[in-house]
Amino acid sequence: MTDKPTAVRVYLARVRTSLADLPASEVEEILDDVRPHLADVELELGPDARIDAMIERLGTPESYAAELRASGGYPPASEAAKTYAASGLVRPRIALWGLVISALGCGVVAFVAAVNLEADALLALALPLPIFIASLALLLTNGVESVLALPEMKWLSETVDRAREKDGPGKVIRFLESMKPAWWVVCAAVLVAFGLMLMLRHRQAVLLLPLLAAIGVAAVWAGQRVRGDRRLLWMVVPVSMFAVGGMLGGFGATADLIGSRTSYPTATSNYYSSSDSYGTKQLTYGGNTVENIYAFDAEGEPLTDVYLYDEQGRPITLTRFGCRDTNVSREKVGEDNRFPRPQIERTEQPFTDGEGRAAGYRTKCRENKEVPFSAAIPKIPAPSATPSPTPSSQPSTPVPSSTSTSTPPASPTPTK
Repeated sequence: MTDKPTAVRVYLARVRTSLADLPASEVEEILDDVRPHLADVELELGPDARIDAMIERLGTPESYAAELRASGGYPPASEAAKTYAASGLVRPRIALWGLVISALGCGVVAFVAAVNLEADALLALALPLPIFIASLALLLTNGVESVLALPEMKWLSETVDRAREKDGPGKVIRFLESMKPAWWVVCAAVLVAFGLMLMLRHRQAVLLLPLLAAIGVAAVWAGQRVRGDRRLLWMVVPVSMFAVGGMLGGFGATADLIGSRTSYPTATSNYYSSSDSYGTKQLTYGGNTVENIYAFDAEGEPLTDVYLYDEQGRPITLTRFGCRDTNVSREKVGEDNRFPRPQIERTEQPFTDGEGRAAGYRTKCRENKEVPFSAAIPKIPAPSATPSPTPSSQPSTPVPSSTSTSTPPASPTPTK
């Protein structure tokens, strides 16, 4: 690990780039000669000397390199040499922007994984991984000083310095700088919470928890030392972006969960129904999705064009699908509460060319309104119309049997 990149090291990195057309051994000899002088200048400027102060004192590193050429009797840099010197910025620039792109990729992957609570989404980290590895390799090869000497880094530093001098932005910047130690702890906590959420959703993600915890601990360790070694930025920047993406995705997942579980009656939404990932309304029964409803009368005959309402007179409105001439698959054609829905069927039909020869198959879509099953409606016996006798407390009078009753003789008919 190296110390904090001082103004002298940044200045010398740009001088080295301007002398890149000279032999490497002679460049090192020149830099060894001027390094003590630059160190004295930095000492005079104070411990917090910046590259801008050195440029104001000595001139730009490019003009300083030109003076060194003249004093050493070296020829001025040719156009080819200038082009070569400019090309010396290519690798540091790739290292810088490779870090930026890979960090943004980590943030996007974390956001998607947190919103969907899917551990498999983390496999997409394999996409920015080659960019990050190439960026890290170029950093270790060319040194962090060459990256800090890039024009874009200089512009960023000057912009932050100008903002720090203003009242409002300066207070914000100083507040954020004071929160740096806590930020790395927050990153570690977010990584651990992210791993716990994935583990609770997918048991197979249990191995991610110790890995994310280890990355969080490494981020806390590196975050406290990044001011002394800027190479650690290649560790803490991707971790920070991953934590930010995970937090934003977690907030989005929480809001979506609360919204899906809270329903309010409005003028435009008359029925409490859930929706799938495509925004299609769903009706559930017993925890299972119901795609259609069929009604039958008491004789078992299917009923069509049945309109359904709940106990408060609100229509049970669901998405209706139908066939379109321009598409072979089903399409949303509106919403209503009319059942049953027609079944959308797709069939393959052969077709021929202009000479009557078979040319292949064409997919056709049609709506089948037939009921796919029959229902056996149970017969409920009607209640008896004659009420059952109510027992009385008085003893009943016996009724004589007809067998014991004698029939009186008929009266004789008089004869003449």
